[in-house]
Amino acid sequence: MNLFSPFASNSLELKNRVVMPPMCQYSAVMKDGIATDWHYTHYVSRAIGGTGLVIMEMTNVEPDGRITDRCLGIWSDDHIAPLAKIVEGCHAHGAKVAIQIAHAGRKAEDAVEPVSSSPIAFSSSYRTPRELSTEEVEAIVEKFRLGVRRAVQAGFDAIELHGAHGYLIHQFLSPLTNKRTDRYGQDLTLFAKEVVQAVKGEMPAGMPLIMRISAIEYADGGYGLEESVAFSQELKEAGVDIFHISSGGEGAIGSAVRPGAHGGYQVPFAREIKRKVGVPVIAVGRLEDPVLANAIIGNEDADLVAIGRGMLRNPYWTLEAAVQLKDKAQIPTQYVRGFPSM
Repeated sequence: MNLFSPFASNSLELKNRVVMPPMCQYSAVMKDGIATDWHYTHYVSRAIGGTGLVIMEMTNVEPDGRITDRCLGIWSDDHIAPLAKIVEGCHAHGAKVAIQIAHAGRKAEDAVEPVSSSPIAFSSSYRTPRELSTEEVEAIVEKFRLGVRRAVQAGFDAIELHGAHGYLIHQFLSPLTNKRTDRYGQDLTLFAKEVVQAVKGEMPAGMPLIMRISAIEYADGGYGLEESVAFSQELKEAGVDIFHISSGGEGAIGSAVRPGAHGGYQVPFAREIKRKVGVPVIAVGRLEDPVLANAIIGNEDADLVAIGRGMLRNPYWTLEAAVQLKDKAQIPTQYVRGFPSM
């Protein structure tokens, strides 16, 4: 098994194990959250470049749930057609497409009034959010459900929920940011589980649900790998099929545990969750060296490898990796003469 082995999860079948992770482009129509020609070119070029799975950037379930007013939205049926155009373009070049559905919570910089699990600011440069009432939390679960309904209508092959990097689902999962006394505070996983169960009801049978999580928090009083393994098990039972393993994002770092800066620093987290929870996982974090990415698959540390910044620099990263690894790649006919014979 290697980077160019096919992968399948339920009805999702990928030609290789290369993933383009979600990376915000801040290029939507101002305030409307509608995808533009930039998004079409950006994503379809990575499909032409050989990526097996393209995950579209953080796409938000309400206007004030975005990081900025230039972020994508999925709160309206007006969003469906522009997203469907991107999906069709990627499909035409052999890639499958997922979309990351999210709410920024206290990290919504342009919101009229940011909201969160508890009234705790992300940092001194952010506004203090208003604590959501129990009824408002229930309403946001419904907004996730309707967002996923629209994503299914747009033709996506998989759905990813953003439960990492200090955004709203993560804010409920974390003891740093969830100080509630209602049922959503008594069980820190409850909001995430309700979102999972709600969106699964909108997804066709066999469509996999991915969740991106932060495996550890780099702050005193935050959770660690033992806790994320435990809540991942609960989320698996609720309906998550694949976990996308990142870390951090909870706010100012105030712990002796510091994030790494070397290639593959998050891979041990992916390996542990894969082993203990028994689910396919996506590894991410400075994995743009093709030899390293290939070794992660070959060593069975993860099932898929996400290439973020490396793919921002080079939309044809996958084709170049195939050349370096001397593996067969589906090079577009129009580009064949630019590549060495393999």
